[in-house]
Amino acid sequence: MKNTQRFICTEKERFLSELLDLLCIPSVSADPKYKDDINKCASMLSKHLISIGLDNVEICPTKGHPLVYGEKIVNNSWPTVLVYGHYDVQPADPLDLWHSPPFDPEIKQTEIHPDGAVFARGACDDKGQMFMHVKAVEAMLATNELTCNVKFMIEGEEEIGSENLAEFVKNNKDKLKADIILVSDTGMLANDVPSITTGLRGLSYVEVEVAGPNRDLHSGLYGGCVANPINVLAKLIASLHDDKGKITIPGFYDKVVELSDEERNEMAKAPFSHEKYCQALDLKDVMGEAGYSTPERGSIRPTLDVNGIWGGYTGEGAKTVIASKAFAKISMRLVPDQDPEEITQLFKQHFEAIAPNSVSVVVKPHHGGEAAVTPIDSIGYKAASVAYEKAFGKKPIPVRSGGSIPIVAMFEKELGLKTILMGFGLDSDAIHSPNEHYGLYNYYKGIETIPYFYEAFAKLHCE
Repeated sequence: MKNTQRFICTEKERFLSELLDLLCIPSVSADPKYKDDINKCASMLSKHLISIGLDNVEICPTKGHPLVYGEKIVNNSWPTVLVYGHYDVQPADPLDLWHSPPFDPEIKQTEIHPDGAVFARGACDDKGQMFMHVKAVEAMLATNELTCNVKFMIEGEEEIGSENLAEFVKNNKDKLKADIILVSDTGMLANDVPSITTGLRGLSYVEVEVAGPNRDLHSGLYGGCVANPINVLAKLIASLHDDKGKITIPGFYDKVVELSDEERNEMAKAPFSHEKYCQALDLKDVMGEAGYSTPERGSIRPTLDVNGIWGGYTGEGAKTVIASKAFAKISMRLVPDQDPEEITQLFKQHFEAIAPNSVSVVVKPHHGGEAAVTPIDSIGYKAASVAYEKAFGKKPIPVRSGGSIPIVAMFEKELGLKTILMGFGLDSDAIHSPNEHYGLYNYYKGIETIPYFYEAFAKLHCE
């Protein structure tokens, strides 16, 4: 891969410039007003795939946003790598908390990124990480050092639950036939502590509505006489955890897989500083389920969190009303063997059961997904480990992530393939938050590491 690495070094400035162009497009999948930008981004990506030498490049329509596909089949006897990524991004709100415009990327130095970082929505999640693969394959093709066949599948709906991806996969199994799936939509422990994500939590996402009187009421005339939906909602939410941080929904933990002491001890080898963790978040202390460390709470334990809550008057000044309705959005991160549909149903039954007769409750399920685990003795993981060791000079640490990528379990079910999660982002990159950014070191290191994966995977696949 010497020629590939030389090519990457000489083309760094162009690789960055092309990423900045991509980040300028506000491809927000959740908001219909950005539909034209979604299509513009898909078009730009398809042109990139064509320009680097991929064949059969197409923009595949779905019932929602389009998917970009391209491939390079060099030799039918070679193993095939299917690269998945997404070009859609989260909404940039709240805009007033951004230090620079979210779709006008800027490069700034930070304490963690002294070489600079790109600040823009989608910089890390997932345009920067997805585009690393495009540039890595470009380098291997340009130097005639590609050792595997490669296919790209880049979707535009990941941030809204990949609503139409499963149908596309089911209808295109022959097109997507491969030996391994490669994804960069996760992170690593630190720039000097490479790691590979071997587990993802599942997800159950619901929206709840608590309704009281048939209209907003005067809080003086009716206060103390009728149920206040906001008060009731707050009390219901508070009851979903006990004083030890455990979730109180009956049956919630019935299928939770408990890790052995040996597995937990292995996890504990990953470096973690309680002081630095709190300092980075401006916290005095952490909290969570009793009996588990902070890294364990964020990876191998299920959780329940309120993602948004609203109702009543929230404008300037005062308005003394009892709201007719109150709402909340709630996500539950799940661990292996917890079924998202079953958990959603358990939540619904419990939330309706504990609501007082003075209000009515509606639970609306949103998207969900199953947890996924990748064995560290697989060819794919071994190839990734070799790649990181070559690029970073040290073996990567296998870690469980607290995040959810529901399509990983879906890929295994529909295509029978394991996914290797080669993430290069950091926890401090503020994905889904204002001032999202991605280190230039991480971007270039990803492009450098990915070709080593192809080289190692081809070699191990033939052994």
